[in-house]
Amino acid sequence: MSALQTEGRVLTPGLYHFDEIEVGDRFVTSGVTVTETHVVNFAGVSGDFYDIHLDDIAAQEAGFPGRIAHGLLGLSLADGLKTRCPVRLQGLATLGWNWSFRAPILIGDRIHVEINVVGMRQTKRADRGIATLALTVLNHTGKTVQDGETQLLMGIRNRIE
Repeated sequence: MSALQTEGRVLTPGLYHFDEIEVGDRFVTSGVTVTETHVVNFAGVSGDFYDIHLDDIAAQEAGFPGRIAHGLLGLSLADGLKTRCPVRLQGLATLGWNWSFRAPILIGDRIHVEINVVGMRQTKRADRGIATLALTVLNHTGKTVQDGETQLLMGIRNRIE
């Protein structure tokens, strides 16, 4: 089930500054297939060698069909898909995440992200604003596997006085 809004603009490829987006804007990323290499490399980088990520039998004994990707790997891939999307937001820094892990991401799943602009506020600086983005990560069957919000500090093209 998709959480992508049906009202508002669908953003087309290009670079968008804070003052060029509005609440209701939305876009969809391309996808990525989660591979064993992603999982093994993420285990090495994160130090998370928990058995359900690296051992099929342990994952099956825990009730999964096989090894599952780390939840934070899913979040990292979602952020990467957002960043490399042809719709580019002039982000300066990610300020925070409020995130939920809804279903396991299995090795072999292809995921993509639906992104909605759900909030905006000006900062004290005239050249920056904060956009709140709602992200929904869906697998190739259309099931929501992760979702949440992030606050993105963005540059402003035309200073707001």
